[in-house]
Amino acid sequence: MSIAKKEFGTLKSGKAAYLYTIRNKNDAEISVTDFGASLVTAVFKDKAGKPVDVVLGYDSVGPYEINKYYFGQTIGRSANRIENGRFVIDGTEYQLPQNEKGNSLHSGPDGYGVRIWDSAEADESKNTVTFRLNSPDGDQGYPGNFNVAVSYTLTDDNEIIIRYEGLSDKKTIANMTNHSYFNLNGHGSGSVLNHKLQISASAFTPVKDSKAIPTGELLPVENTPMDFRTAKKIGQDIDAEYEQLKFGLGYDHNYALDNWNGKLQKIAESEGDITGIIMEVYTDLPGVQFYSGNFITNEEGKEGALYINRGGFCLETQFFPNSANEPAFASPVLNAGEKYQTTTIYKFK
Repeated sequence: MSIAKKEFGTLKSGKAAYLYTIRNKNDAEISVTDFGASLVTAVFKDKAGKPVDVVLGYDSVGPYEINKYYFGQTIGRSANRIENGRFVIDGTEYQLPQNEKGNSLHSGPDGYGVRIWDSAEADESKNTVTFRLNSPDGDQGYPGNFNVAVSYTLTDDNEIIIRYEGLSDKKTIANMTNHSYFNLNGHGSGSVLNHKLQISASAFTPVKDSKAIPTGELLPVENTPMDFRTAKKIGQDIDAEYEQLKFGLGYDHNYALDNWNGKLQKIAESEGDITGIIMEVYTDLPGVQFYSGNFITNEEGKEGALYINRGGFCLETQFFPNSANEPAFASPVLNAGEKYQTTTIYKFK
C-alpha cells in the first residue's frame, strides 16, 4: 500500500495540478487529481492477470479544463439536471446557470469538477486521498457556505470507496456524484455494448422529452428495454423503438433503486466481455443514472486512445434528477448545520 504524488500539468491560470496514485497489495492502483477531485485511472488485473485501466480520461490536466464529457469529475453541488436552473427553498427562489437546453446540468459551467480544490491530504495508513473545497454562499447560485470533502480509498479488496462529506450554514442543495466512464475491457478498447449489466431497480424516472427532465412519475421497467434487473448486454435493446431511448439516443436515465433505506447496498454489477473484469456498485443513495456514452465522438484520451460513441458507461449514484422541484422524490435539501454524508463503492474482481 502506497501513495505517490507528482505534477499533473499546468492550468491556463498558471497554477499546477497534482496527481496522486494509490496502490494496494494486489498491484491495483487508482490515480486522482486535485483538479475537479477527479478519478483519472483505475487499473485492475483481468482474467489473465494483465493490468487494465478501466476509466476514460486524459494524460494531463490540460484537457480536463475543457472536458465536455465530465470524465472522472466530482460533480457538485448538484448532479444531473435541474429544470430551468431554478428551485425554491423556504419561499426563496434560486437561479442557477442554464447550460443545457435551458436547464442546469451538473451545476453549470463552473462546477466543482473544473476547479482546483483547496487542499489535498494523503493518508498512507488508510490508503486514502482527501480533497477539500470551500464553496461560498452564492457559488453557482446556491445558498450557503458549503464546506465539502471528497475522499478516495483503494482497499486490498479492490474497492474504490468514494466518501462525500459536507456542511452548510444555510439550507442548500447537496447532491454530489462521480462522473467516471467505465470500460471494463480497457479505456481505449472501443464499444461497451457487449458488456453485461445488471441494475437492481424495478422502476425508472421517465423524462418528458430530449431535455431529459423527469415527468415526476416512476415507471416500471418490466416489459420495456429499460429492464436490467437480470443481467443483459448493454447493447441488447439500446436501439429499440422506444420513446425514452430515442430522447437520449440511448440510455441516459435515472433508476429508482429497490429497497432503498439510506444504507449502503449493492445496486449494480457489470462485466467486461473480453477481460472478464467485474465491477460491483454500492451506494446509500436512492438513484443511479445509467448513461451509455451516447454523445462521445472521437475524443482523444489517455495513451493516444480514441474514445468512440458508446465507448464508456456511467453509473452515477444520486438523488433523482430535478428532485429539488419534485415533491414526490427524495429531497436533496440539506439543512443548515446538518452533515451531508454519503458513500459510493466501485468494487472490482
